[in-house]
Amino acid sequence: MKRIYMDHSATTPVAPEVLQAMLPYLSDKFGNASSLHSFGREAKEALEESREKVAKLLGASPEEIVFTSGGTESDNLALKGIARRNKEKGKHIITTSVEHPAILETCRKLEKEGFSVTYLPVTSEGLVDPASLEAAIRPDTILISIMHANNEIGTIQPLEEIGRLAAERDIRLHTDAVQSVGKIPTNVNALGVDSLSLSAHKLYGPKGVGALYIRRGTKLESMVQGGGHERGLRSGTENVAGIVGLARAAQLCEEGMAAEGQRLTELRDRLAGLVLEKVKDAWINGTMKRRLPGSLNFGFSYVEGESLLLFLDSKGIALSTGSACSSHKLEPSHVLLSLGLRPEECHGSLRITMGRSNTNEEVDYVAQCIVEAVERFRGISALGRE
Repeated sequence: MKRIYMDHSATTPVAPEVLQAMLPYLSDKFGNASSLHSFGREAKEALEESREKVAKLLGASPEEIVFTSGGTESDNLALKGIARRNKEKGKHIITTSVEHPAILETCRKLEKEGFSVTYLPVTSEGLVDPASLEAAIRPDTILISIMHANNEIGTIQPLEEIGRLAAERDIRLHTDAVQSVGKIPTNVNALGVDSLSLSAHKLYGPKGVGALYIRRGTKLESMVQGGGHERGLRSGTENVAGIVGLARAAQLCEEGMAAEGQRLTELRDRLAGLVLEKVKDAWINGTMKRRLPGSLNFGFSYVEGESLLLFLDSKGIALSTGSACSSHKLEPSHVLLSLGLRPEECHGSLRITMGRSNTNEEVDYVAQCIVEAVERFRGISALGRE
């Protein structure tokens, strides 16, 4: 049976070019980048070349890039680091109700330390209203953290406008861009952000490595003390092979972003049209106007998303009902609840995120299987027969 993978927001396969770039640093070029001998210098050179490549994708300077273990660590370093270092100026943070747990749980931790956090609502389309953000700003607001693109519904926030509001008031702006980097333009100057989190495994790189962009002049406190690696902000011997893989993945994304984005947008719209044409009481969660290429989140009345997922898995199709981090939780998605959906509507969702390997033929097959699955489970549901 053919296997179809459409869960790229959970993780992506390592691109062959990325693996080839990494292999030498897992074998002959194994030096510690802090060592002074030739092995160390070789690793250090690869590290700094990688920093330049990642910076280029973001329109940043190499010295503004700090390598981490991934998006969660980057989010923690940005929020805790900026908040703790600047608490004399104020202790108020603004974020949204639809953030990734790496942001929400970090904010809850900071609340226990005496910080005050405002969780902005979103519209029924999943977007932050800049006017509500402006109204939430206080004299003691020191940090705003709003994700660039949502990991569950794929909606893209109006960061450019938010960035202008933050800059006018001299408030640091962070964005979790784990889902958007490599898929859509993420130039830090155009977005107006002071820090940005990214993760390699979301853009065809290896797991266990990521980066945090920190605008020059932004002050933050480190979380990991040790030998002073990464300008003292993230001590620990660098994962050179992983960082080289991240850099090569960034290069590939930059080179193919426009064409791949257009292709995935066409696949996305094709799948949405095929399903919504055949299935009644179905909808797309989040706006279609500001959405990542290849990303869809369907809602279906009278059926459980988990049942659909397992049926589709039996057909060789890999999807999800929400974020991978929350896939074993029984509670309704906090993102879908924030859109105003009822708990039972939240449970009838399917997240589909397409990538480089997906084709028109696969889209047609997946649409056919979704229609079959919904009809089957509604047929045995008392609600579906009403």
